[in-house]
Amino acid sequence: MDGKNRSDIATGLEVKIVLKKDQRSGNLTEGIIKDILTNSPFHPHGIKVRLESGDVGRVKEIIALNNH
Repeated sequence: MDGKNRSDIATGLEVKIVLKKDQRSGNLTEGIIKDILTNSPFHPHGIKVRLESGDVGRVKEIIALNNH
């Protein structure tokens, strides 16, 4: 899954995001979603989230579903 649909995103998911500063290089940052920042159901560049680390970026890849 590519993280463009908000319905695929949930807090606690392990994802890879691209930070604003990494958009040109394409470097991905891995972490657990703390907050979902995009309100719309779809975003062509990925849903914006805040990770537990505090990093903010757009979801590029969903790694694993965390079962709470």
